[in-house]
Amino acid sequence: MKLETIKVKRFKALYDVELKNLPKFAVFIGANGSGKTTLFDVFGFLRDCLNTNVRAALQRRGGYKEVVSRGCEDEGIFIELQFRMPIATVERLVTYSISIKLDDGRPVVAEERLKYKRAAYGSPFNFLNFRYGSGFAIENEEDFDRPDEELSREQQTLESADILAIKGLGQFQRFKAASAFRQLIEKWHLSDFHIHDARRTQEAGYAEHLSPNGENLALVAQFMYENHRDKFDLVLEKMKQRVPGVKEVEAVETEDGRIVLRFQDGSFKDPFISRYVSDGTIKMFAYLLLLHDPAPHPLLCIEEPENQLYPTLMIELAEEFRAYAERGGQVIVSTHSPDLLNRIALDEIYWLSKREGRTEIRRGSEDPQLVALVKEGDLPGSLWKQGAFPEVDPS
Repeated sequence: MKLETIKVKRFKALYDVELKNLPKFAVFIGANGSGKTTLFDVFGFLRDCLNTNVRAALQRRGGYKEVVSRGCEDEGIFIELQFRMPIATVERLVTYSISIKLDDGRPVVAEERLKYKRAAYGSPFNFLNFRYGSGFAIENEEDFDRPDEELSREQQTLESADILAIKGLGQFQRFKAASAFRQLIEKWHLSDFHIHDARRTQEAGYAEHLSPNGENLALVAQFMYENHRDKFDLVLEKMKQRVPGVKEVEAVETEDGRIVLRFQDGSFKDPFISRYVSDGTIKMFAYLLLLHDPAPHPLLCIEEPENQLYPTLMIELAEEFRAYAERGGQVIVSTHSPDLLNRIALDEIYWLSKREGRTEIRRGSEDPQLVALVKEGDLPGSLWKQGAFPEVDPS
C-alpha cells in the first residue's frame, strides 16, 4: 500500500492543505513553527482515534477547541487520505475521509467514508458510509460482476458516535477495504525517539519491532540477532563503517534478569554498556535496526533525524531511507539538515511556510527558479541554506 494524497482542513494551522502524488520518500523542511510537527501529527491523530476514540485523541492534544483551526469550531476538522492497495488482484486507489464536528458540545464523527472505483470508469463507490454513529458497509465488495444495487449492505449502529467505523468493521475480513486501511494505520511507525529511553535496561522479554520512543531497543536487537542474523550482521557491518571504533554490539542478560545493550570498542579490552555510549552511536544503531526491519512498516515518519548525529552521516542515512522506501515502506522525514537535503531530489522536497497563522505547503519541483538552479548544478541543501526557498529562512 502507498499513500498518494493527503488532504487536511481546519486541523490546527493546517487550514486547507493538499499533497498530491506523494513520492515513496518525501522530505519536509521549514522554519520552526511552520507546521511540520502538525502535519506529522495528522497521522498520530488518526492512529489515536483508531486505538481509542475521537474524543480521547482530541483530549491528548488539549481538546477539540485546541485542535480545530481558530474560528472554525462549527465547520469542524476534515482529513482525507488516498492510498493504493490491491483488491481482487487489481491495484485500486482507495479514498478514506473523516469529518469531526461538535454535536451537543461533544466531538463526534460527523461523517466517515471509504470508497474506490469498482471498474476502470465511473465515480468511486462508497463501500463504507457512516454519519453520527450509524451507516452501512458493503460485505461482498469483491463481486465486481454484480451491479451496484445487488451489493449487500450491512447496516450498523456504533456504540458511540465518537468511534471510528473502521475500528469495529476493520476487524472483519469480509470488509476488505476497511480491514486493509485499519491494518495500514496500525502498522504506521511515527518515530518519537528518545535517547534516554533507548539507554534503559529492560526486563527480559520479546519485541520484534522498535517502539516509537525506542525504549525496547535492546529487546529488538536480541530478536534480530536470534531470528534474523543476516540482517543483524548487516546492521553491525554498517555500524562499523559509520561509527569509529565499534566492533561488536550485543544484547546481554544481566544477573537480575534485565536486557542491556553492550558495545565493544576495538580500542578497549572491556565493552561499554549503552549508558556510557555516545548519543549518536545509540541513535544510529536504532535507526539501522528500524530501517532493516524484516517486515517494513507501510509508513515511516521521522522528525529531524539529524539530532545527535554527525552531519556527514546524514548523507548515508538519506540513502538508507531511500532503500527502505524501495523495499516497500513509505518514508516521510522532516529535517533542518542541508547535508540530507543535498541527497534528495527536488521532486521529493516540500517546504512549509506560514501566512496569517496558516500553513502553506509547496513542492520543490513546482518552483521554476529552484528547478532552474538545480538544473544548473546547485544542490537543494545548499539552496535552502542560502535562502533560495521562498519564504523560508533556515537561519
